[in-house]
Order: sequence, then structure tokens, then C-alpha cells
Amino acid sequence: MTSPRDNMLKDERIIENLGFMVQDVGRLMRRDYNRRVQVTGVTQAQWRAIMVLWRNPGISQARLSDILEMQPISVARLVDRMQASGHVERKPDPTDRRAVRLFLTDKAEPVRLRLMAYGVETRAAALSGLSLPEQEQLMNLLARMRGNLTGSEEGQG
Repeated sequence: MTSPRDNMLKDERIIENLGFMVQDVGRLMRRDYNRRVQVTGVTQAQWRAIMVLWRNPGISQARLSDILEMQPISVARLVDRMQASGHVERKPDPTDRRAVRLFLTDKAEPVRLRLMAYGVETRAAALSGLSLPEQEQLMNLLARMRGNLTGSEEGQG
């Protein structure tokens, strides 16, 4: 039988290790994904940019920099390489002639589809052994935590 003190110590260990556990799972998932993606020749920065641009067509380079948490000069070089390879297109911003908007090209679509397939494989490996209700609960709880930290409505309640 566990005592209230044992339960309290267990609760403290969970709380103390939460950030580490979330970060470590993310690190391990990125490592697994990078291992799978390696055959494509796409770097981690490139696959992250492809997925951000797919979800946010027409995003500015500055916003892409923020999302990727990379220095603007590094993102500029990344976009230069991706444009040279024919995967990204820069188009003038219709409201600000100094700015450009970024779009994936048709050439990027097969790459994106392969990246998505590798993502499915990585998620399946990570969620192996969890029932569908457990997977849904995990996603709901993580979404609430994210909402708590970003102040969005998904964290309220």
C-alpha cells in the first residue's frame, strides 16, 4: 500500500520530468523521422520549411524564420537553395512592394508526399502499443497544454 507521502513524491517526479519527457519524445521522433527522410537527401531545415510552406502558402520569409526558430539570414540562404532547386517560389507581396511571399512549387509536391508518408511511419512507431482512445486522449491533453501556454482557446476549460 502506498502512503500519501509516496503519492506526493510520485506527483512531484511527474511534474519535474514533464518538460524533459515532452522534449525527449520530440527529439526521438525527429531522430527517427530524420533517419527515414535521409534517403531523400532533404535536410531537417528543408523538410521543416516544406511542411510550414505547405500549411501556410504565401507566408513571408520573416514569419517562416519565426516559425522555424532560425535566424533570418539562415532562412534566406535556405530559401535561396530551395528556390534554386525549383521547390520554392518567391512572389511579390501585393500589399508591400519590399516584401515577398513564399510558395511551394509543383516540383515540391512529390517530395512533400514522401515526407508525409515518412511522418505516418514515425507516428506509428511512436504510438505503437497505444489504443486509439489513448492516442486521442494524448493528443487532446497535449493540445490543451499547448493552448495553456499560448493563451489560445484550446487550453481553456
